[in-house]
Amino acid sequence: DCLLSRGLGDVYKRQKQIMIPKDPVMLLSYVNTQLRDFYKSLDDFCEDRGLVRKELEDKLDMIDYAYDPAVNQFV
Repeated sequence: DCLLSRGLGDVYKRQKQIMIPKDPVMLLSYVNTQLRDFYKSLDDFCEDRGLVRKELEDKLDMIDYAYDPAVNQFV
């Protein structure tokens, strides 16, 4: 049991360290999927992933997408 729990914790830590896509279109898809499946808000996502919200919003604004909290997605 102890090894299994520790192993799952290690997997979770590695998952959080996954590289965030640099390409804005790939980033859009990645972030919207994460928001849909795992996070209640953009702030929760940014805090959990160690991202600066303004930088993320600025990057997606380059392709004319803005965060809509009503749907918790970039639209």
